[in-house]
Amino acid sequence: MPAKPPRKRPEKPDAGKAAGRPKRTFSPAEGKDVGERKRTFKPADGKDAGERKRTFKPADGKDAGERKRTFKPTAGKPAGVRKRNVKAAAAKAPEELIRLNKYISNSGVCARREADELIRTGHISVNGKKVTDMGVKVKPSDTVEYNGKALTPGKRVYILLNKPKGYVTTVKDPHADATVLDLVKDATTERIYPVGRLDKSTTGVLLLTNDGDLAGKLTHPSFGARKVYHVFTDKEVTRHDMELIVSGVTLEEGVVGADAISYPEPDDHTQVGLEIHSGQNRVVRRMFEKLGYRVRKLDRVSFAGLTKKNLQRGHWRNLTDKEVSMLKRGIYK
Repeated sequence: MPAKPPRKRPEKPDAGKAAGRPKRTFSPAEGKDVGERKRTFKPADGKDAGERKRTFKPADGKDAGERKRTFKPTAGKPAGVRKRNVKAAAAKAPEELIRLNKYISNSGVCARREADELIRTGHISVNGKKVTDMGVKVKPSDTVEYNGKALTPGKRVYILLNKPKGYVTTVKDPHADATVLDLVKDATTERIYPVGRLDKSTTGVLLLTNDGDLAGKLTHPSFGARKVYHVFTDKEVTRHDMELIVSGVTLEEGVVGADAISYPEPDDHTQVGLEIHSGQNRVVRRMFEKLGYRVRKLDRVSFAGLTKKNLQRGHWRNLTDKEVSMLKRGIYK
């Protein structure tokens, strides 16, 4: 059987053009060559051909081309000042409650632990009513009184005193001739109190403040505020007794030990340097007395990293911001 001739594909017209349809032509604008096509428009008055810009009618007193949105100002307000009116809240935000003992300590009466005792024994009243519940919370606007005198929390004050002999560290003592507050009476108008205790015969570093939170922190043994004393005794302290002082001496409240002890003067063993964290009353004197020594002189040379350097006996100074920050961060070096 003879082979069929190959089938010829029909010729496809140009894309977009109908087969057999004539090509569309156009007449060029005057001054233009055939094949050059450009849309033209009539320029605005005063403009060159080909330059096109939208125009608008300027506001009164404005130059052509300057456009600014204007508005009618509110009565009593200069033109150009616009403020959104916001409806005031129906009620004020509630006042933050704080514990009563913190309120008292912030007023400079005493530390928070002592404030609890004042509350328990009925020395505190709130808005005219006596309060004995130590868990009570108050508002800043409440009237809190201590023995009938209104308390007001004030700014924080931190005073470092080089205490001399003959002054007691209580705020008030009817039997004392002078208290440490007599030495700092010109330091501040805020009510401040001593942090910890130094007995009447002990000299050296003493901090006074109205910051109850910090005072409570520094006097609590668990926070590790270090105290260093220079002890002068009536006889030489033996190395055996020094070891006993470090290991612990039995006192009325239990066994109390020092953190470290040494001879500051190698040739004079009647003097010892003692480091201790306990803040119990007259603890250093009682430890030595328990071992048969009489303390002739006791001087605290350091408390929580604060020293009496360049501070004469009986003089005081304000703590620096760096020192306050150190105390609050617990850096007791």
